[in-house]
This record gives sequence, structure tokens and C-alpha cells, in this order.
Amino acid sequence: MTKVKIGVIGGSGLYHLDHMKFIKEIYPETPWGYPSSKIIIVEDSRGFQVAFLTRHGIGHKYNPSEVPSRANIAALKHIGVEIIIAFSAVGSLQEEIKCRDFVIPDQIIDRTKGIRPSTYFEGGVAAHVTFADPFDSLLADIIYSNRKCIEEPENSENDEQYRPKVTLHRNKTLVCMEGPAFSTKAESKLYRSWNCDVINMSVLPEAKLAKEVEIAYQMICMSTDYDCWKQDEEAVTVENVLKNLNQNVENAKKLLSEILPDLEQALNDGKFENLKGVMKKSCITNSKVRNEETIKKLNYVLPGYFES
Repeated sequence: MTKVKIGVIGGSGLYHLDHMKFIKEIYPETPWGYPSSKIIIVEDSRGFQVAFLTRHGIGHKYNPSEVPSRANIAALKHIGVEIIIAFSAVGSLQEEIKCRDFVIPDQIIDRTKGIRPSTYFEGGVAAHVTFADPFDSLLADIIYSNRKCIEEPENSENDEQYRPKVTLHRNKTLVCMEGPAFSTKAESKLYRSWNCDVINMSVLPEAKLAKEVEIAYQMICMSTDYDCWKQDEEAVTVENVLKNLNQNVENAKKLLSEILPDLEQALNDGKFENLKGVMKKSCITNSKVRNEETIKKLNYVLPGYFES
């Protein structure tokens, strides 16, 4: 099969791009089980293929703690994916980030509870990946440079009602909570005191796993609510989230369509080659004592890296 170098992980509603040619659906069994949904392979007008995977499954059947993230990332890596654009609904923790705004985070604070499997390196093979910068700065630059497609005005500049559709913010901190319940008011205020900007339940362990298999990863956050800190706003509800989510999906499709040519060009120019091979130096387990069963599993995502 032709290698599919671009992967898109979508939240609720973002399953594909309407104008792209459908190629096939695949549902591979990985050493960590099946992904949360079938992977839809599509092709753009330039013949470049993109893999779409729905994080929570079609119909949103997995809660954030149940998402089979290891299988999701492993399946995308196995078919050749080198970069992942991941979309997620988030709550805003700052006044400036309004509902329906988009955010490109550059940092993460982990508030999950340790119940989500978050590494491929266990069971007799240990490795430590660098995670100081959890997102890929080049992907962030490409996304931000195309922001006009969603920030364009709804009306002319001479119109009194002139206002941008959305604002795309960058260099923000994303806090990842366990869920599935939303925050308490005390938690929300605590995260604001830490200067966190947005909150979700999905970025981890996705971002860590992508690092472990040398995939460039960037999440695009779509604000749907103000969590529960804002006194003049009602507390976050599923109904309100879904209302804003539907509009966000349309803007997400527009932004994704706009950035795809630049992503393809960056891949063709070899701008992500520096990621390849870094994990070979991250394994600290002596080759004489490595668990062979674990090595077999790792060969699925990093073939030949850790064989004796």
C-alpha cells in the first residue's frame, strides 16, 4: 500500500473532508488492539493521501479514559504516517479565548490520573522520550500561517457589524484532565492561577505516544465553552458544547484544507527527517535482558530499532 504520511485525528463530527477522493477503509489489528475506528484513506487533487481516524469512535462511543490511544497511534505509524494534526474540543480558561476560537498550544500540564496506558516501552524494555516540547513547532508555524482562512471577516470593513469569524491563538498552555466529568469551580480557578489557557481530556497520552514513535504531532484546539470559572456564563453542559462544536467542525475543515498543501510540501522537502532515529538512543534497557515479546510489539512501530 502507498505510504500515507499525513494523519488526522478528529473529535466528534470531523470524520473526513468532503472534497477529497475516498480510497479505502482499513481496520488494522495492532499489538495493542484495534484503533477506535476504521481509518479512512482519502486522496486530494494532487494525489496526496491522508488518513482520518476518529478518536472517540464513530458516534462517540469511547470516553476520554477509554480511547485506545496506543492502537490509534500505532496503526497510523504502521501505514507510514509522519505527521499528525489532531483536533479537540476544549474549554477556555481565559477571557481572550472566546467560544469558537481556535488555539495552537505549545505546552501541556498533565492532570490525568495514571489510568491511561501512556507508553509503548514497558514489560522488559524501558525508554525515556524527551517531552520538554510536546508539540511540533514547524506544524504550529504552518497552521498559524494559514489562519486567515478562518479569521476572515463575516462582513465588509465598512459594515458596523464587522467582526472576525474566529481568532486563532498560539503559544498557549493546555491542561489535560481525566474526566469524564467536567471541572469543579475550584479546579477551574486553580488552572487559571497556573496561567493555563485551555482544558481538554484528549491530548494525553496521544502526544506522548506520537513522540515515542517519531511522529510530528500538533493539536488544534477548538473552544466550545468557558469551563465553569466565568461567573456571567452558565456552567459547561454537553448541550452548549455540541452547539459550538458543530460550527467549529466547519472551520476545522476549512483550516485543514488550507494547510494540506503546505504540509505536503514540508514532507517533500524532508523537513521532518530530523525526527527519524531519535528513539534508538532513548532505550536504556541492556540488549541482553530485553523482553523478546515486547521487542516484537515494538517492531510494529519502530521496525529493527531494538533487535539484538
